[in-house]
Amino acid sequence: MHDVAPRQQDAPVPPPGAGVSFVMPVLNEERYLRAAVDSVLQQEVDGEAELILALGPSTDATDAIAQRLSADDPRVRVIRNPAADIPVGLNLAIAASRFPTIVRVDAHSALEPGYVRQAMTTLARERAANVGGVMRAEGRTPFQRAVARAYNSRVGLGGGAYHSGGTAGPAESAYLGVLRRSVLDEVGLFDESIRRGEDWELNLRIRRAGYRVWFDPALAVAYWPRERWSSLVRQFRSTGTWRGELVRRYGRRNSLRFFAPPALVTLVALGLVTAVLQLTGIVHGVASVLYLPLAAYAALVVVYAASAQAGPGVRERAWALLVLPSMHLSWGVGFLIGVARGARENIDTSRLRRNTPLP
Repeated sequence: MHDVAPRQQDAPVPPPGAGVSFVMPVLNEERYLRAAVDSVLQQEVDGEAELILALGPSTDATDAIAQRLSADDPRVRVIRNPAADIPVGLNLAIAASRFPTIVRVDAHSALEPGYVRQAMTTLARERAANVGGVMRAEGRTPFQRAVARAYNSRVGLGGGAYHSGGTAGPAESAYLGVLRRSVLDEVGLFDESIRRGEDWELNLRIRRAGYRVWFDPALAVAYWPRERWSSLVRQFRSTGTWRGELVRRYGRRNSLRFFAPPALVTLVALGLVTAVLQLTGIVHGVASVLYLPLAAYAALVVVYAASAQAGPGVRERAWALLVLPSMHLSWGVGFLIGVARGARENIDTSRLRRNTPLP
């Protein structure tokens, strides 16, 4: 936990039956949208509920599916998000919402049964402004399952509580999040200049205002990672670039674990330079010590891929040999780019089709 304001205060608790607003930015999600919406509509809510879909300019059947879902259930409302940016879509949906508790939902995810009931109980008990739980990554193909296993592993994404679990308590940020609208009105909505990591930045402002952000491991959300290697690399490069931008803006407030992937990229670059210098005879054996951390990393990847943690099948474990370094290196390259020149022009294209218009 970082930079928590010294003046601690409780978030207000709405009266029973006050209702819940679900907000979901959507872009090119024809394969996942219906399941995501169904998981929302099946939640037990004390009072009224609404789901607001902020539709970006999709090029698949997403818009038609969204319109059918809205026609079938009056709780589902559709608004437009022509900018296609997640924080813009979230802000538009929140502005259109009616109820004092906001539940953020990803169209590439599904809320576990009882998610909202548990979240509301935790929010009221802890008087927190935001509560989140565990991202439970899942896969439908060997590649996607390998990515999901890496997401859920401390080796894969560095041990963040919402990836690998942990004990309940105050948190730096929250995955997706169930938020009190009054606190959002006080600290401001999502920063639309941040295209990735917008949740971390919002939670920083919430904590600076003295409110609690809470992690509850009893909350779980199923999440389906990218289905292709190229999309995974683009996603992680973009995410790393925006983390680099956040380091430029907020410096030491970022967790130290974010600096491991760029350190790996730096070691790989130094190793390549050392190899060239050795082959040309400019330097000699003593420089080989630079290979030791790279050999240790390679051994870690191999040991992980050979373990049951990487998956039950041979195909998942084979993919793990590619997935793990791809995630780390693309994130690290993006991070260094973001630190060096910022990320304001960076767009995550991992879910865009060839003809999808960019903002």
